[in-house]
Amino acid sequence: MAGPRKRDSDRAYEQLLEMILDLRLPPGGVVNEHALAAELNLGRMPVHEAVTRLAADRLATIMPRRGTVVSAIALKDVVDMFEAREAIECGVAYIAASRATPEDLEHLKHLIEVADKARAGEQWEDYLKGDHAFHTFLVHMIKNPLLQDAADRLLLHNLRFWRLYFSARPVQHGAMLSHDKLHAAISSHDSDKAELAMREHIGNSRAMIQSLF
Repeated sequence: MAGPRKRDSDRAYEQLLEMILDLRLPPGGVVNEHALAAELNLGRMPVHEAVTRLAADRLATIMPRRGTVVSAIALKDVVDMFEAREAIECGVAYIAASRATPEDLEHLKHLIEVADKARAGEQWEDYLKGDHAFHTFLVHMIKNPLLQDAADRLLLHNLRFWRLYFSARPVQHGAMLSHDKLHAAISSHDSDKAELAMREHIGNSRAMIQSLF
């Protein structure tokens, strides 16, 4: 049986979100609601409501009397993102280690295999999708809606940043980090070890980005 039909504003939000995440609407780009409504074959009001939601997600910036742009990604934004990831995801890993079921661990292993296949072929877009799926599933594992909402939004910013990063420079295998050590720590059901592994995982990414500046 089919579920309830999505509202036009929800459809607009999902489509515009995807366009921002895959950089079709690039950082700093103007958000023309009239043009987007025509492109999406939706009314102006649903698109306006979607843009308002994207602004609440900090993915769009509304400038009074000047219009709306896709939020830029400055160095401070990247630093803030890594700081927030460390604060939230280390706690997630700590909790996940004590709650992970055999089924959870098996699915995490499968997601790592998908990401590793992309790493081996230096297919950065597939790797980013696999990385995003791994971190998203990890936070959903612990079944805490408040943490889930915060982490889901944060991981969208992370995905957009890394797409911008990889699209602007040659593929770097070393930038596509393995999740094996993190998985092993969670599988051990040792919360302290899992938290430390996540801190190291995020720290390695942050150190690589900081070295560029």
